[in-house]
Amino acid sequence: MTTVFIPCDSAALAAGADEIVDALHKEATARGIAIDVQRNSSRGMFWLEPLVEVVTAKGRVAYGPVSFEDVPSLFEAGFLNGGTHALSLGLTDDIAYLAKQQRLTFARMGITRPLSLDDYAAHGGWSGLQKAVAVDGADVVQTVLDSGLRGRGGAAFPAGIKWRTVRATDAAQKYVVCNADEGDSGTFSDRMTMEGDPYMLIEGMAIAGVAVGATQGYIYIRSEYPHAIATMTTAIQLAQSAGFLGDNVMGSGKAFHLHIRKAAGAYVCGEETAMLESIEGKRGIVRAKPPLPALEGLFGQPTVINNVITLASVPIIMAKGAAFYKDFGMGRSTGTLPFQITGNIKQGGLVERAFGLTLRELIYDFGGGSRSGRPIKAVQVGGPLGAYVPESQWDVPLDYEAYAALGLVVGHGGIVVHDDTANMAKLARYAMEFCALESCGKCTPCRIGSTRGMETIDRIATSANKEQQVHLLRDLCDTMVHGSLCAMGGMTPFPVLSALKHYPADFGLEKAETTAS
Repeated sequence: MTTVFIPCDSAALAAGADEIVDALHKEATARGIAIDVQRNSSRGMFWLEPLVEVVTAKGRVAYGPVSFEDVPSLFEAGFLNGGTHALSLGLTDDIAYLAKQQRLTFARMGITRPLSLDDYAAHGGWSGLQKAVAVDGADVVQTVLDSGLRGRGGAAFPAGIKWRTVRATDAAQKYVVCNADEGDSGTFSDRMTMEGDPYMLIEGMAIAGVAVGATQGYIYIRSEYPHAIATMTTAIQLAQSAGFLGDNVMGSGKAFHLHIRKAAGAYVCGEETAMLESIEGKRGIVRAKPPLPALEGLFGQPTVINNVITLASVPIIMAKGAAFYKDFGMGRSTGTLPFQITGNIKQGGLVERAFGLTLRELIYDFGGGSRSGRPIKAVQVGGPLGAYVPESQWDVPLDYEAYAALGLVVGHGGIVVHDDTANMAKLARYAMEFCALESCGKCTPCRIGSTRGMETIDRIATSANKEQQVHLLRDLCDTMVHGSLCAMGGMTPFPVLSALKHYPADFGLEKAETTAS
């Protein structure tokens, strides 16, 4: 019996994967052919979804993007034996988009069935946790420190320092919280991880709990990700039944319990203290710091807070060692990052590569250029509050420090591409509008500044004295950057100032601004 793999994550489902499964079963039955259809995770090549893979003697052969109308012709072409068809992509592993990647965190993605404990274990799963429960927690923390792992949520703070701080505290109860409230435009790595390789996140959180002495963990998942919530809920139940969670993790005598919390549907709850308020059942409003969550976090107790990709990177670090992980990347930016390419792009999807590649490589070598075929004008990096990067900066290595030196952010690796039809003044205004809509309202620079920002950008377009309005906008942005309680208001000026600096014509200005932004 031939095995056929079709992804079950929400990206594939949105493209019609379930319909393909039904069509395959009907066509196989009509032809008297027995097939075994298995649901794997997406490999992140979204322009090829639904992707159908057939197990052959040479390996998995891929076809895509497949529609239900294509199913009869696939059978006619002998696709169950790897036959040639217009949708043939050859061996999946040889597809250039995949072959050029360096998949550490996403190594199992597309290969395993998401909820199969056997598949996870067969591909290296639980090795990191097994090592973690066998040594002192201080050794685990030191391994994470030595790896150079930094938070993948945007701030890039060394994960090991958070862990060390929480471990050093004396408290009856400690927590590990995963911020899975990924709400930024152009990002989907959190969703892919939770839907496609949920045990990896569970393992990473269990390692963190064992390392710092936390017995309770919470995953705060974006409410708009129902499939991720369902998959993680089932995975936690299965992992607990198998002894990877609970009162006796892997027979070590150490306890770690894991719970799911559905997010509030507010962008600001992606900020760590607003998230803690929401988990506690309160309105998601930013807390003033200090105290830091590592000392007084969830329910006032010491709390490790990391995002999905940070925690998902921990198992391979523990399994293969800090030196192995540190060999990837450049400078202080060690390891890999899943870059998510979206917008006006021919081949949208996820690319995991070590830090140091360039934006130009991502948008052309992987993305294939614009979907419209028109010249690319601007690329927003780091989410809706990331700066717009002009072509003159596309060859700068994607590295936290290299980007920071230019006033840019790598953030979580979300990349949104715009061609030359984009109006950058309108996009700048949208950043202010987004902030005004999503602000928690606690601090004036964010709540009022964003509204005044929209008004000022509108006046730049219509005013006879544009220079005065530009000066006012810059002053306003400076106040928001330095006066906001969190990155919601503090980063909103990034796309505004970068658009103003690099695309002055879109604002009706004759020349580029010379003031650094």
